[in-house]
Amino acid sequence: MIYESKKRSIAKAISYRIIIITLDFSVIYFITGRLSLAFGFMIASNLYTSIAYFFHERLWNKIKWGLETKPKP
Repeated sequence: MIYESKKRSIAKAISYRIIIITLDFSVIYFITGRLSLAFGFMIASNLYTSIAYFFHERLWNKIKWGLETKPKP
């Protein structure tokens, strides 16, 4: 059986969020030209979406659909 550890889920969430944080900040700053607004939006948005992503990943680990195991060579 394939199992993903909590540490792996956290590492994936962090790496993904770094990309999203950069994009969020850049887009909001480009649209508004206001650093404080871009920074505030980035913090709020990424706090709750990072938590949601972690639980989303953990839920998908319980779903067997699409998982395959390969025999060891």
